[in-house]
Amino acid sequence: MEFQLGISLPILSLVILILAQGSEAGGIAIYWGQNGNEGTLAETCSDSMINLAGHCDPYNINSCQARDARQVATYLWNNFLGGHSSSRPLGPAVLDGIDFDIEGGTSDHWDDLARYLSGYSKKGRKVYLTAAPQCPFPDAWVGGALKTGLFDFVWVQFYNNPPCQYTSGNVGNLEDAWKQWNSDISATKIFLGLPAAPEAAGSGFIPVADLTSTVLPAIKGSAKYGGVMLWSKYYDDQTGYSSSIKSHV
Repeated sequence: MEFQLGISLPILSLVILILAQGSEAGGIAIYWGQNGNEGTLAETCSDSMINLAGHCDPYNINSCQARDARQVATYLWNNFLGGHSSSRPLGPAVLDGIDFDIEGGTSDHWDDLARYLSGYSKKGRKVYLTAAPQCPFPDAWVGGALKTGLFDFVWVQFYNNPPCQYTSGNVGNLEDAWKQWNSDISATKIFLGLPAAPEAAGSGFIPVADLTSTVLPAIKGSAKYGGVMLWSKYYDDQTGYSSSIKSHV
């Protein structure tokens, strides 16, 4: 069977997962790599899982436009994960997993890619799979992949989606969507995805006071609650959002 996933990775984006202290605490995941003014990767990781976006622009990964999911998985394993290649864009650095942040193109075969990537975990090194679906359920692009039950962390984007995001004084739509994601998706942990500043998204920004007093108390009791995902490191640097919410997550 031949098909084209349409994966083109001229830039990469890293998701950094900063875990809070204590087994019962949530964590904060933040996307790094979309802006040259957001500091170095080393600085971002100093207190902290990673998603690359922008800072790796010199590495035009045309090979990712493979004809089938197995080839794509093999390429990712050999060039970014635990495999071996003479053309690893990040040199000897070994990433822990792959994030499915798919917001266009085809919805076909992402489930196949997830299965092939997960298969590499049998080689002794765990390959983490994460995804950033939109909050309307099911997600239009990665909904099929998420049904595989192979994903470790799912950071649902509760922004730019008015039907399921928070509006001032009304947590009902977000809470209903959160419950559906938690009940219908088999993932280790699910994160509340938010913009770190009003300018970071078209809609869906939640002021710190509303998040800590209204939204988090409504969702933290769920068994799959993992914490908060923020878009992005650049905007978080401007607002200090993660620092303001860390003790409440």
